[in-house]
Amino acid sequence: MFEKILIANRGEIAVRIIRACRAMGIKTVAVYSTADNHALHTYLADESVCIGPPLARDSYLNIASIISAAKGTHAEAIHPGYGFLSENSTFAKLCRDNGIVFIGPSPEVIDRMGNKSQARKTMMDAGVPVVPGTRNPIHSAEDGLAKAREIGWPIMIKASAGGGGKGMRVSSCEDDFIEMFSIAQRESMNAFGDNSMYLERCILNPRHVEVQIVGDTFGNIVSLGERDCSVQRNHQKMVEESPSPFVNDEIRAAMNEAAIRAAQAVGYTSAGTVEFLLDEDRTFYFMEMNTRIQVEHPVTEMVTRTDLIEEMISVAAGEPLTFTQEDIDPRGHAIECRVNAEEPARGFLPSPGTISQMHLPGGNGVRVDTAAYDGYQITPYYDSMIAKIIVHGRDRTEAIAKMRTALEEMVVVGVKTNLDFQYAIMENETFAAGTADTGFIEQFLKGEV
Repeated sequence: MFEKILIANRGEIAVRIIRACRAMGIKTVAVYSTADNHALHTYLADESVCIGPPLARDSYLNIASIISAAKGTHAEAIHPGYGFLSENSTFAKLCRDNGIVFIGPSPEVIDRMGNKSQARKTMMDAGVPVVPGTRNPIHSAEDGLAKAREIGWPIMIKASAGGGGKGMRVSSCEDDFIEMFSIAQRESMNAFGDNSMYLERCILNPRHVEVQIVGDTFGNIVSLGERDCSVQRNHQKMVEESPSPFVNDEIRAAMNEAAIRAAQAVGYTSAGTVEFLLDEDRTFYFMEMNTRIQVEHPVTEMVTRTDLIEEMISVAAGEPLTFTQEDIDPRGHAIECRVNAEEPARGFLPSPGTISQMHLPGGNGVRVDTAAYDGYQITPYYDSMIAKIIVHGRDRTEAIAKMRTALEEMVVVGVKTNLDFQYAIMENETFAAGTADTGFIEQFLKGEV
């Protein structure tokens, strides 16, 4: 096992990883920008190293500084968390070249699944159902239009290197295709430096359900069940839960099997997520694979009684998984709400500032993952998340009731938050009925549900 791990991240996920390392008896190194000089993860880690100024490109995305910090502190491995460099194959390769273990899949696997067009082709070859669309990358609007005529409208135009909703547009008919393709391609170039696109038939207001998998270097791959992430805004998740209220046992078994087959097709190791879209008939299609830990991983941990971060570390150290598929027996229901410093009434504008006072909820079956504290500053440089509230109940009804109580109990003074908005979702009849799809938030804002 490792003696020291560097965490190439910040915020609540850095704190989460430090806690897992402590439980495993592993020393930790925090890295931070000058804007995070007083961040919680810098105090909790055994050592901390400043890696640059506030802008992410100069600090948390500065590969040379992070590698240098790892070598300077004699860290044997780096955990990238989520976001930043977590799915950067160049970073993973440089870690390997410098004799540092990257806690995640190999750079080759990251490359193969990070390119969405290539990932689609890989899944087709593996027999995993995909949304009807193109098999190979498209580089011009004219070629795309020809393919769109074969697929039929509405068409989803996506960046091959995309993520986070960037480089994505919907074409409703032939007349707007060229314009939508050009906009999406420009976004892709600006965000990823890549102009390759692909097309999918647009499934209107689908359910977004993902399956958590974890694999080791001995060829063992285990599915830990699904999470429903349909409650989202602009492709950014807001509420996640496990199990999905939309998925029955038959579909669940088929999705888990497809996720394992997808992971086997690329020789996957570490924790990863296979994301699916489901239409109104519960037919599911592969969307993408996230080759990292997810923000919403705690809901899976709550229902399966596992620690995914510890499992990632053990696998990276060459250990086999500590459980088999037969050991996974999900119990109860878990829900996660992301509490952000933002103003829902003003288009969810970020609300940077200093948290002058904060009270976190607690109680049986309530977990809060956060790096915030009284006096903590929400800067404009990074994500505005304050905390993740995760609750576990014997069933979905109990979990929703616990979440309402937790949201009521949480107090944040000094910045605007989405606490009331999240509470309103928990009170909503459509959400309570388990029928919310990816169009729910838009309808909710218009008062249509």
